[in-house]
Amino acid sequence: MIQKTMDVNSWSRPAKLATSGWALVMAKVPHVDVHVEQENLYDGAAQVIASIRPKWKLSDVKYKLFTDGITNKLIHCSVPDDVLLIRVYGKNTDLLIDRGAETRNIKLLERARLAPRLFATFNNGLAYEFAPGATLDAASVRDPAVFPLVARRVAQLHALSPEEDLLIQPHQLRPVLWDILDKYLSLLRDGAKAGAQEHRFSQDFGGLERLESEIRDLQNQLSPLGSPLVMCHNDLLLANVILSPNRSNVVFIDYEYAGLNYQAFDIGNHFAEFAGVATVDYTLYPDKDLQTKWLEIYLEEYNKLQVGNNTSTKVNRKDVEQLYVQVNKFALASHLMWGLWALVQSEHSAIKFDFYEYATIRLKEYFAKKSLFLSLEISS
Repeated sequence: MIQKTMDVNSWSRPAKLATSGWALVMAKVPHVDVHVEQENLYDGAAQVIASIRPKWKLSDVKYKLFTDGITNKLIHCSVPDDVLLIRVYGKNTDLLIDRGAETRNIKLLERARLAPRLFATFNNGLAYEFAPGATLDAASVRDPAVFPLVARRVAQLHALSPEEDLLIQPHQLRPVLWDILDKYLSLLRDGAKAGAQEHRFSQDFGGLERLESEIRDLQNQLSPLGSPLVMCHNDLLLANVILSPNRSNVVFIDYEYAGLNYQAFDIGNHFAEFAGVATVDYTLYPDKDLQTKWLEIYLEEYNKLQVGNNTSTKVNRKDVEQLYVQVNKFALASHLMWGLWALVQSEHSAIKFDFYEYATIRLKEYFAKKSLFLSLEISS
């Protein structure tokens, strides 16, 4: 029987951080000087385990490779009375992800009881706490007993204070969204210079110049909306939300893309992920009725945490309507971001997944919904 797994049901509220700097946060993160080879995952995992769990008998360790991810390799490692996860970074993912920032974010969110415990880093990955439960699917993400748990957890993440809880200095208070989009565009431009898929880009998407124009147009449309800058997960796809075994709580995992961003982007991105990844079906995008219920629950929790007490905070219709408009407009940015991300992955990833096809799906949905979503206005 596994005894030392995360007690997700004890996480009813995020904790305030008691720390004064990065050094204190990062001092307790051991690093193992091991590179886990993609062709020898279990042997590499054993080397990491030998360093961070010296009492484990390696011959007793059972390994299970999770196959759902399209970025990294995830290995479930267990002995009869303990368990941990080892995540091996995908090939060239350091082009897309700031691994140092990822580690800092995990440690800070762990201290706020909003992320699994990080046990160690190694040269191309992490070892961290196992959260028991099941990932969400197309049915559970819209289940009336489940989506309120997600909405409240998102609100708890967003309610963290950037300066106090996340140690972000005032001059660093800027959204990661536009920097990420520019970074992906730059990587694609470098690939185009090398001749990689340049013809396909031009034929299918009108070339990189059009994509850059879309980024700037969207930035001009979305930046003035006034969506607050909050700590965001930025990748709340269904597989990154774990529903506890008794279905009373949820845990978010994989904070690779976490950072300060627009509140509405994080929610809009999650709504876009209702459609799935392996098989994408945008008829599953939540309608206004479901979104409104989700947003009401979110705002009640978010407002409650903002005022710093446990009493009910009334949510008015105008606030819900305003957030609804913002969220759907920022869902466009989600499509654009993951479309560009998938184009980069199509050039660099060794994982067996049709990233170019996924990019095509996301970008087609972006163009299909752009006029509709940008035309949304708050009802009088």
